[in-house]
Amino acid sequence: MKKLIIIGFVLLMGFANAQFIKYGVTGSFHNGSIAGIHGISKSRFGGNIGVFADLALVPNDIYDSAWLYFTPQLEFYTIGERGDWDEDGKDMQKYSNTYVALPLYIKYYIRNSGYKGDIYLMAGPKLEFLASEKQEEGYAALEAAFSGYDPAKFGLGRKINTFGYGVSIKAGSRINDQMEVFIRFDRGLSKVYSDYTAQNSYNRFLGIGLSYYIGQTN
Repeated sequence: MKKLIIIGFVLLMGFANAQFIKYGVTGSFHNGSIAGIHGISKSRFGGNIGVFADLALVPNDIYDSAWLYFTPQLEFYTIGERGDWDEDGKDMQKYSNTYVALPLYIKYYIRNSGYKGDIYLMAGPKLEFLASEKQEEGYAALEAAFSGYDPAKFGLGRKINTFGYGVSIKAGSRINDQMEVFIRFDRGLSKVYSDYTAQNSYNRFLGIGLSYYIGQTN
């Protein structure tokens, strides 16, 4: 987590002399899962909250006219799922993880007749550090073993990685000068469980959110 905070600080300091910077807070609500593990599983709802800065990459000749930005974001987010190793619909296993993440977006406002429009697209890589994990598997591993199965086959009792990376994509619209709404899709590219080799396990979620600008520099 300290590494991500340091990286975020360095990025912001490196752009401290940018022509135009806006900054604010953001949050979203999503439905996500840890794909590729835990047998038959169901997604769970989660959310994230964070801070961000829009750093203009093109001239801002008049008030807020820049249409291309570099947008680093520092956030906390939760993700998890419910597993069902024996598919009986009873005593499902529960997984819930919390991450500190640093998405690094390029933000592009679609232009209308050469001018900045209200619709925007964002995409970029994301780094994440595991802040906490919670596994509620009960006696699932013992039940699998007593039934003649290897618990590892169903992803039970696996060790989670503390660092990961992936990609994040957003599409949104300005409501006014201070507020924007968006939809967001994130997909992990690194393994969530390092010692699970049957499939590639990764985080993914789809959600909706809101960004609110609280200040700017010129």
